[in-house]
Amino acid sequence: MFRIEHNVESNEIIEIELTDAEIVQREKEHQAAQAKLAEVNAEKNAIDNAKIAAYTKLGLTAEEAKLLLG
Repeated sequence: MFRIEHNVESNEIIEIELTDAEIVQREKEHQAAQAKLAEVNAEKNAIDNAKIAAYTKLGLTAEEAKLLLG
């Protein structure tokens, strides 16, 4: 795995091989980002479901509520 550095003054592009420690760190960061994304999506789904439930109580169908939520 490589990282790319670009010197904009000289327009030189350098590929630098990552160390094992850097690869492990990037994998940890990727896993943390995936976990955060799953958490955010779960929150959004919970909010959307609560909104659909509220619209349903007002007499709208789930499909109509989804249309209103966009």
